[in-house]
Amino acid sequence: MRVAVVGLGGVGGYIAASLKNSSCEIVGFARGEHLSKIQESGIKIVEDKKEYKTDLEATTLDKAEGYFDIVLFCVKSYDLEESYKNISLHIDANSVLVSFSNGVANGDLLRRLSSSIVLDGCVYILSHILQAGVIRKKGDIFTAVFGGEDKAAVTKLSKLFEEASLRYKTPSDIKTALWKKYIFISAFATLTSYYDESIGAICKNHYDEAEELLKEIANVAFAKGVDIYDEVQKSLVTAEKVPYDSTTSMQIDFRNKKRDELETISGYIVKEALKENIEVPLMKKTYEELLKRHVS
Repeated sequence: MRVAVVGLGGVGGYIAASLKNSSCEIVGFARGEHLSKIQESGIKIVEDKKEYKTDLEATTLDKAEGYFDIVLFCVKSYDLEESYKNISLHIDANSVLVSFSNGVANGDLLRRLSSSIVLDGCVYILSHILQAGVIRKKGDIFTAVFGGEDKAAVTKLSKLFEEASLRYKTPSDIKTALWKKYIFISAFATLTSYYDESIGAICKNHYDEAEELLKEIANVAFAKGVDIYDEVQKSLVTAEKVPYDSTTSMQIDFRNKKRDELETISGYIVKEALKENIEVPLMKKTYEELLKRHVS
């Protein structure tokens, strides 16, 4: 079985390196200096208490070859559609597609684009590209969450993660599961980017704002038929437990003046709140300020 991991950043790089422990053929897709380093000397994973390097077949999407049974999209949300189009010649109706990009509507996008089997998914992890060819993973947090109506596809993906000793969950209500991940990412990516402070610093210096933003997101989710009010306090507890200096990928993108996921992470809530006639004053304020710093 051949597995494509599209995007070898903090999420995809760690997953691809871990999947090398399976019996499947793993092919990663990346670009630039990061890709060059991986092709030259493999991908290096640096964790808190260990580090290791593994060889990984990697190339650019325009040089993809052969057929893929499973495609894991680990790109930024704004690259998902283009990434799909580039690999679409190498899949068919039996291929299983999963997006681990940030957001709650990525599966819907893939279903609009593709006749392949699409599962919904998300990943809990704190990781980023430390330097070209090197992924830094902080803490012991890792869980892949995926699910959908095609149970055979869920089983196929479960077996892959199990063989690679990667933690995973397959909840019966995947929509709620996606929102449980999204509420944390949306709130803390927004605030860490807005203040350019770590997750720990947000908890210490802006706790009330974090709580308010989480409530606003929960209100939008409820209007869309998803009850995640319990996640408000759970998210605050989680934020206080992660390493104090943990950042978010959107914060790093803003800091480095790179393209960011502002629309998926913050703008989505503002726009959906407007559709549902819900007030989200703090998200609107932070979104509009970040929009001024946004690099398109």
